[in-house]
Amino acid sequence: MSTRPEILYPLFAELTSLDGVGPKIAQNFQGLNVERPRDLILTLPHNGIDRRLVDTVQGADFPSVLTLKVKVLSHKPARNKSGAYRVTVEDAKTAFQLVFFHARGDYLSKLLPVGEERIVSGKIEFFDGMAQMVHPDHIVGTQQMGDIPAFEPVYPLTAGVTQKVMQKATQSALAKLPELDEWIDPEYKKAQNWMGWANALRAAHRPTSIMDTALSAPVRQRLAYDEIFAHQITLALARNQLRKAKGIVTQGNGVFRSKVFKSLPYTPTSAQMRAMDEIAEDLSKPIKMNRLLQGDVGAGKTLVAFMTLLIAVEAGGQGVLMAPTEILARQHLEALQPLAEDAGVVVALLTGRDKGAERAGKLRALARGDIHILVGTHAVFQKDVEFRDLRLAVIDEQHRFGVRQRLELGQKGQAVDVLVMTATPIPRSLALAQYGDMDVSILDEKPPGRKPITTVTVPNTRIDEVVQKLRDAIALGKQAYWVCPLVEESEVLDYTSAEDRFKRLRAALGEGVVDLVHGQMHPTEKDAAMARFQSGQSQVLVATTVIEVGVNVPNATIMVIERAEIFGLAQLHQLRGRVGRGDAQSTCLLMYQPPLSETGQKRLGVLRDTEDGFVIAQTDLEMRGSGDLIGTAQSGLPRFRIADLDSMSGLMAVAQKDARNLLLSDPTLTTPRGTAARLLLWFMEQEKSIRLISVG
Repeated sequence: MSTRPEILYPLFAELTSLDGVGPKIAQNFQGLNVERPRDLILTLPHNGIDRRLVDTVQGADFPSVLTLKVKVLSHKPARNKSGAYRVTVEDAKTAFQLVFFHARGDYLSKLLPVGEERIVSGKIEFFDGMAQMVHPDHIVGTQQMGDIPAFEPVYPLTAGVTQKVMQKATQSALAKLPELDEWIDPEYKKAQNWMGWANALRAAHRPTSIMDTALSAPVRQRLAYDEIFAHQITLALARNQLRKAKGIVTQGNGVFRSKVFKSLPYTPTSAQMRAMDEIAEDLSKPIKMNRLLQGDVGAGKTLVAFMTLLIAVEAGGQGVLMAPTEILARQHLEALQPLAEDAGVVVALLTGRDKGAERAGKLRALARGDIHILVGTHAVFQKDVEFRDLRLAVIDEQHRFGVRQRLELGQKGQAVDVLVMTATPIPRSLALAQYGDMDVSILDEKPPGRKPITTVTVPNTRIDEVVQKLRDAIALGKQAYWVCPLVEESEVLDYTSAEDRFKRLRAALGEGVVDLVHGQMHPTEKDAAMARFQSGQSQVLVATTVIEVGVNVPNATIMVIERAEIFGLAQLHQLRGRVGRGDAQSTCLLMYQPPLSETGQKRLGVLRDTEDGFVIAQTDLEMRGSGDLIGTAQSGLPRFRIADLDSMSGLMAVAQKDARNLLLSDPTLTTPRGTAARLLLWFMEQEKSIRLISVG
């Protein structure tokens, strides 16, 4: 079934099929991303107005919306065209005025005949010593009281679409709702005490109090779950597709790994051991591995990755470790080289810089199988790079590699297993939304011997003291990073540029002591500066956020971050993780420009109080929201209309589990519940996943 089911046709009709919507208004609706009745149904009211009848305006808090039964006392027409037409009315206790501008007197005298009773509803304000209702929202006879809802929903609007138009069109769309079979697990639905889909939608559009418009309201939770569930079925189907692709059973004999374990000067954490076991088990199965290894700065991902690569080598195959930049690729090589020597395994580096005979030699060795583990940048994607028997690809820093590149790399070997590493702790809800197709291993412990980093906030007025602190540290043979927000002077922004800060520090601390790296330098210059700092030739490295990911200099014990208040929390945490990698006590100085805003205070306070990346990421999510955090457009995150990623990680986890279980018991979605889930996928426009079932 690859065409939309007929039962859903009315919801995907033209908007002009709805009451009160002509071609012009239909066009205006695009401002709300509403193109069909289905979109309108999923655009829920975000607020509401209490229009229950009250006795009098006396004692009301002004301004406020009130609904009153009034008697019309007199009309006072406007003196001129632009003047106010006033109608005096009285409620149970006092008189007040209804005010109209550009009004036609004959129309108003018919609508509000003197001596008659009417129900009026609108915003009451106090003006010139009298209560006034300017242009009431509703004026009806006492018999039509029922036409005014006791609680009126308030919708998001766009140019050319009023509340009245919105309400009328939405009610018309709701009249087209079909009754569909239930796709939610019956036990779960019963436990949550949720109503059915169509009733939940009707109820969401007819709230009876402000509580009904909250994200936590049961009908909202039910409808959010539908959206999340459809997305998780799609991810689970993608995962099944990947797993269906035949994998190679890769089982090691432990020869190389035991040599490395013996040579380690420390015992791996239980989180590292657990992750190694999970990955080894995936590799031993005849289905493709697709796993995310998530660990905080310094949680020891490199060791886990290397041990995993050794399984591939023990089984007679090869592995590849990919990094987003050349600096990082070289660093991985330096970290792995001593471990590889202990194991007796050949590791080589391939980057865009390899040219001519040297490159050709490496490629031949790779094709012969003489290189066991290749470390490289995206240069390993090139057509002429061929492995003898590639079993495992480890990709470092997920957010630089999209799904497409994950697949491309997977095609290098017959059935390559993929392990993605990220040093960015991702809050649970985002991980589920973005990587729901992957299995996740989390490193949530720090290796032994890591000392906590002392984090201090300093106003930039005390910069001279900071420079003196650096001078003292350098005299003791220590090294420091100094991070600046921008590369060159900009007239608009007063952030001190890296170039300028470099010159000032060089003048204060001496020639040869200070080095500079930033993103606009030539790669060879950048690498040379990094190399000087890594080898200890220079003591202070002034940098932009180029150094955020992965640079490893154990002797660096001071991190100064200038204008820390303008960085994101996750970024500050990553930068701080560049120090504290050796045995000495390290310090991170967050310099800010006073006065700090409330958010600035909270952000820097969180960093001062904790080093737990997951706590920091969760706070960042709460403060900035998910779209801001990873730039929704390029992140592959779904755009939900009802569900809210920032507060619904619980629902997200249940939906993921439920989607996977449903596909386990009904891979083709043909049972009654499976068929209902297909309708949900069509309604949520997840046609892609329906094609996956058809292909499957």
